[in-house]
Amino acid sequence: MKPTLLVLAAGMGSRYGGLKQLDKLGPNGATIMDYSIYDAIRSGFGKVVFVIREDFEADFREIVLSKYSDSIPTEVVFQSLDKLPEGFTCPTDRTKPWGTNHAIMMGETVINEPFAVINADDFYGRNTFEVMAKELCRQRGRAGDYCMVAFEVGNTMSESGTVARGVCEVKNGELVTVVERTAIGYNEHHDIVFTDENGMVQHLDPATPVSMNMWGFTPDYFDYSNESFAEFLKFNIDRPKAEFFIPMVVNEMMTKGLATVKVLTTKSRWFGVTYADDRAGVVEKLARLHAEGEYPDKMF
Repeated sequence: MKPTLLVLAAGMGSRYGGLKQLDKLGPNGATIMDYSIYDAIRSGFGKVVFVIREDFEADFREIVLSKYSDSIPTEVVFQSLDKLPEGFTCPTDRTKPWGTNHAIMMGETVINEPFAVINADDFYGRNTFEVMAKELCRQRGRAGDYCMVAFEVGNTMSESGTVARGVCEVKNGELVTVVERTAIGYNEHHDIVFTDENGMVQHLDPATPVSMNMWGFTPDYFDYSNESFAEFLKFNIDRPKAEFFIPMVVNEMMTKGLATVKVLTTKSRWFGVTYADDRAGVVEKLARLHAEGEYPDKMF
């Protein structure tokens, strides 16, 4: 059974200043998603599921899905604020999405096979999809047998501002903990730093492994996510900025002995467009990859 690719594309792109998922960054108007889909197809993925906002559907189907119709089966699911477990009602003043793990949960009705999760606006590279597809195709004898691709934090920074990353502790090739840090940036000495929950500034070695939301799960992940989200809402339903992140659920499962997460490495280099000022550098990198023959002039 071929694995599925779940693309998280419901973000507003507020720091970037627009719908960066549709920004034509590559030669011939390619978006970053085009590269991910192209790499996923040639790495052996069999279906792509997109998580989007429902008010974005018409444009998404016309501009995005139409180009993939002859290349790979696709599905669209919607992330909305009111998609909550029974017994919960979204507060009227809530405007912020419920977070990345809530977005994953939207795929439950259309995913029945091992699946990879990626961000729509991140470039992961061909080898990243290859190692993920190979791992997802491995036979599994139990639930909670997951994986992720780690990148070095020094290769994922932006000169234009702070970034959010899942900072990982890894031992013997397996994930021990992952903590979502929402404001990692450079200090005046160009060291990589963040402020922890106690208000203390912490330094990160550039080689520190971080999650860029490229996870590999099996469908049992949905079951635990549903339970965990209901528990999360009991304490956070009235907190307008509280988000249900992937690392929260993964950590819970590992702590309870319900999951192990194999950490995969890749030869590819990540890049992306967190801020508008990042755009020029991404355009240059993509043009170089085409010039080197990594991608054809027309991918779809």
